Amino acid sequence: MWFELLNFIIGIAFGFFHRGKEDFMGILRNGAIAGLVLGIIFVLIARFIVPDGISLDVGFLGIFGIFIVIIIYVIIFIIGAVIGDWLEGMQKKK
Repeated sequence: MWFELLNFIIGIAFGFFHRGKEDFMGILRNGAIAGLVLGIIFVLIARFIVPDGISLDVGFLGIFGIFIVIIIYVIIFIIGAVIGDWLEGMQKKK
């Protein structure tokens, strides 16, 4: 749960500090790349450094489960990036 929340917060910060106009395709592309990198890092940390289950766990599916968890991290990051970009747009309107 903690890694997912951290991933979401980093996604919001990524979307908020992404300069320029609201280019949703650019944010989705860059968010997917950053989310993939963070997903791999968080899965490796959750699996090998802290294996007590502080993150999502679909270990019964083996390597396929690891890919599912990485995709979930990418989706969480992209949602956070879109929310951060929306917050930036709301701040500019004031």
